[in-house]
Amino acid sequence: MNPLLTKLGVPKEVQAFFNTTELVFAYGEDSEHFDIGFHRAPATPNIWLAGKDMSREVIITSTAMEAIAYLSLNLHRYRDMDALSFIAIGNLPHPGQLDWIRANYPKQKFTLVFGKDLLGKLADIRIAGGLRNKTIRLLRSGTQIQIAYDNKQYGFDPESLSLSAFEKASGLRTGIRTSKPKDFDTYLTQLKFYANQ
Repeated sequence: MNPLLTKLGVPKEVQAFFNTTELVFAYGEDSEHFDIGFHRAPATPNIWLAGKDMSREVIITSTAMEAIAYLSLNLHRYRDMDALSFIAIGNLPHPGQLDWIRANYPKQKFTLVFGKDLLGKLADIRIAGGLRNKTIRLLRSGTQIQIAYDNKQYGFDPESLSLSAFEKASGLRTGIRTSKPKDFDTYLTQLKFYANQ
């Protein structure tokens, strides 16, 4: 058990699942570091993995700490944690990461857990497209986000942009769900807020 995770309210079973004693998470040659007032996540072509190889659901996050926070706050939804795998990709999705995930988890259900901000919404779209082997280009044009897919371009106001809105406009159906906290930008922000109450 890690004292900082315990202070943040991370349940014992979640700490055991992630086998966390130190809050340094390896992404190949790069690492994520977390401590009070400090969180460094890498931009890397590598990934961080936790959970079972033969899982039914793969939850993809930007950081290992976001994965820990997500499971801590949503533990009631998962009776069988052995059915879960978590993958953190770091600060930016890399095509090689998505190719690897697609090849190694061909039939699993995916859940994307990224922030409610614009970067989180864009990550949802980029990653969902990559997991379904679809080429999607993201551009900013003035106050709009332009998404190029299947020889067409779709414009969105950043506030109304979501994976669901993009799928409805483009006709692409990825079958990938997203999860975002209701009142916070990220699950880690929510976990830290509750720990300070």
